[in-house]
Amino acid sequence: MKTVSIHLKASSAQRELIDHAAGLTGQSGSTFIVDAACEKAGDMLLDRVYFELDEKRFAAFVAMLDAPATDNPALTRLLARRAPWER
Repeated sequence: MKTVSIHLKASSAQRELIDHAAGLTGQSGSTFIVDAACEKAGDMLLDRVYFELDEKRFAAFVAMLDAPATDNPALTRLLARRAPWER
């Protein structure tokens, strides 16, 4: 994978904070910043997902959302399992 440089300006206090947090995770400051920025960017993009429907499809979509849940045995089994961190 080809890498490129990203140039940033930060205050001394911001740099110290980032370096301290990066050190706790065992990462370099650069890696920590890029990982944090990518996580934030992904969250922001997921919050802004947009789709458009014509009136007929929108009515059908709303009807599906308003309909009572149907029995889903696979989902019931999944939700009955203990999470790995609870074992």
